[in-house]
Amino acid sequence: MNHEKIRAIIADDESAARETLNNYLSRYCPYIEVIAEAKDVPDAVDKIQKLKPSLLFLDVEMPFGNAFDVLEQTADQNYETIFVTAFSEYAIRALNFSASYYILKPVSIEELIKAVEKARESLNDDKRINRTAIIAQNMKNPQGKKLVLPTTSGFEVVAVKDIIRLSGSGNYTDIFMVDGRKKVVSKVLKHFQDLLEDQGFMRVHKSHMICLEHVQAYHKGRGGVLTMIDGAEIEVSPTRKQDILDYFQ
Repeated sequence: MNHEKIRAIIADDESAARETLNNYLSRYCPYIEVIAEAKDVPDAVDKIQKLKPSLLFLDVEMPFGNAFDVLEQTADQNYETIFVTAFSEYAIRALNFSASYYILKPVSIEELIKAVEKARESLNDDKRINRTAIIAQNMKNPQGKKLVLPTTSGFEVVAVKDIIRLSGSGNYTDIFMVDGRKKVVSKVLKHFQDLLEDQGFMRVHKSHMICLEHVQAYHKGRGGVLTMIDGAEIEVSPTRKQDILDYFQ
């Protein structure tokens, strides 16, 4: 494991929050070197551009914008981000889309150590993806959303519009793509339901979620069966039958 110091910036509008995080890092993550602190969006952007950190601790809500403005204005810089946020469903959904690291306020030491370790692993990975650019793009253009899928060898980025259907099996989800590929991801189907339900997807069965755009036909029955554009026949739960009929009418 590479034990070189990781140069970091803390961006948070609350001085007490910056001080607490700084103390935790020096005590529990001694390989993190905090090179600067920032109190708002312009300050954070300026320091990132000038100091080129490897790691950014970023409060989601800040004066003169928010975390996503910082990402958009520094998307040319190559750093990992750990988001620090008071619970905001909107922010957390955006972060889950990009498989980003985040910790909730008040900061738990255990969660902090875990997030820092993950960020350090990413920094040491030659095939690292630029999550910063993906999050910024997702915030700007929800129609062209990209989803980051954790795989056994790292991460893979797919366009949401290219997913036909998802099939859950225990702790894993199979994701079927328009180009015929299948991705196996170690996340439960509910994880993707929370992310995709307002992106044109519907959970039609305890084991199946489908993209409504990619439905080819519906065959009546107790719950019915959907034929998808890849030829797959997907059983519809009787409790979801009416949702399907309502949507297509």
